[in-house]
Amino acid sequence: MDVHGNRGKCAQGCRLPYTLLKNDTPIEKGYLLSPKDLCSLEMLPELIKTGITSLKIEGRMKNPEYVATVTKIYRKYIDKIMHNEKYEIEEQDNKDLIQVFNRGGFSLGHLSDKPNKSLIYKEKPNNMGVYIGNVSKYNSKKGHITLELIDESINIGDTITFEKENTNYTISELMNSKQNLVTGTPHSIVTIGRMKGNINSGDKIYKITSKELSNRIKKVLSSENKKQTLNAVLDVHIGTPICLQLSDKCGHKVKIESTDFPEVAINSPITKEKLENQLNKLNNTPYFLKNIKINLDNNVFISHISTINELRRNAIQKYSEIIINEYKRKIKNDICYPSLNIPDINVKANHKICLLLNILNLDFDYLQLKNVNKLYIPLKYFCTKKYDKVLKNLSNNFNLYIYLPNILKPNYRNLYKDTINNTIKNYKIKGFVVSNIGNFDLLKEYRKDYELIGNFSLNIFNNISCDILDVDTVTISPELNKEEINVIAKNCRIPSEFIVYGNIPLMTSAYCLLGHSNKCYPNCTQKCNLNNKYFIKDRMNFLFRVLPDNIQTITTIYNSKINFIDVNEISSVTNFRIDILDENIEEINDIINFVLEGKRLEGKNYTNGNLNRIV
Repeated sequence: MDVHGNRGKCAQGCRLPYTLLKNDTPIEKGYLLSPKDLCSLEMLPELIKTGITSLKIEGRMKNPEYVATVTKIYRKYIDKIMHNEKYEIEEQDNKDLIQVFNRGGFSLGHLSDKPNKSLIYKEKPNNMGVYIGNVSKYNSKKGHITLELIDESINIGDTITFEKENTNYTISELMNSKQNLVTGTPHSIVTIGRMKGNINSGDKIYKITSKELSNRIKKVLSSENKKQTLNAVLDVHIGTPICLQLSDKCGHKVKIESTDFPEVAINSPITKEKLENQLNKLNNTPYFLKNIKINLDNNVFISHISTINELRRNAIQKYSEIIINEYKRKIKNDICYPSLNIPDINVKANHKICLLLNILNLDFDYLQLKNVNKLYIPLKYFCTKKYDKVLKNLSNNFNLYIYLPNILKPNYRNLYKDTINNTIKNYKIKGFVVSNIGNFDLLKEYRKDYELIGNFSLNIFNNISCDILDVDTVTISPELNKEEINVIAKNCRIPSEFIVYGNIPLMTSAYCLLGHSNKCYPNCTQKCNLNNKYFIKDRMNFLFRVLPDNIQTITTIYNSKINFIDVNEISSVTNFRIDILDENIEEINDIINFVLEGKRLEGKNYTNGNLNRIV
């Protein structure tokens, strides 16, 4: 899934509820963009055979038990593979992974060659826990629920939830017909007390956390040594600065001296035990002292014990800096940019108009378009013969560019390669809009003869990006504000481009919202081939255009508001790009005129994007 606009500040939009609309008619509701959690355990041998040397485990906002459980289990099965042991996943390990966190079960994501129809779980966006049974009786006055446990046990201290409730309940009272219980075993009938809420007979019950699993993991965590050992030498001599030296087994050393001078004690001389106690106060650091040597004169007085604390803190900080600096990448940045001085520019006389037609409408007469310098057409339209006539007209009358997709699946590479070869033979093509790093390899044989335009999806955030990319024009990211845009454009060694009009893509997903799969399958109803417009509506009633790509099973979701940028604010940019979805020819020409005249439409349907924001 390729999501624009994250940069560490994702608002978790995929975990919100939406309604899918066909034209104006709702056809589906739920958490339509919420993926199940990925679990690759069954494919781990194949992944390692590919040459992968590092596995990333997502654990943002998760508790220590989650991190410990997942890393422990994956470590176990990696070791099995590396030692050529029989690879069988134990049932308890699967249960522990499900118990510690899951969203409607697990998914293989996009790892399998088969269509994944269970990529999304639309019923609930957060932890589902483990299904333990259904409410058979509910006494609302006493707060008692009775159920038959299916395949799972429950314990005092577990937390549970109900299918119609968002609240989690901790089990504090557990009984059967004869006695109070600590544990309810699988296939037994139990009663749980002190339960109040939206609970009804027949409701499904889920165990959200397991006290037994938590205790097991905490025991593992408590036995692990997570701190690095250091050696310390403290010299405390009358009349000289106190000196603390730290060292490790790798040869790193630091030495810190105080500004205080110890004196001869009158009443209470400092002791080695007191000094060692102060040095060992490292609880909030990743270190502990294994060997401490204290060279202390007899009858020494230290006026402020805080001197030792300060020495310890400064020594630890200096040691940490040495270790961190060893792992810092050395980036050579000798690019010198001139100071920004944006001149007043006549927009109409100097800027080119680049037009992207996200949708090619066979009923439109595109020859009526005016003042278009470059025309971008998505690659998928060159794959279908029914667009041949309109593409011929466009290539004969405009500077035509092939707009490559953000996602290019490996099994479609040959199809697109053949399409590009045939397109170049049959149409007058000026160049390509490159949307993905992989596009460069696809186009390597055309690099000399055709212009390459780097799309904003290549994350053009600074001039280093512009200098590194092998393109002839760069499209600056719409996430930037006007100061950042102008700095890049002013200092760019090649022409720059910016989207001044259009619904910006919020998400490009290798998943079809209409067919509920990441790949096409034989019995799909093929809603994508019908002449309907699809939208998702959020809880604020904003509509987001949904555009399916029936070739690769890809969905693009566009912002509900149209970016209409004040072009006078970004006059350093070379080209102004206009992105079109459903606008007709007359509307497109009006938009082009507005841009050329330095004007913009305003109102509730339009936004200035990030132009005046700091991202």
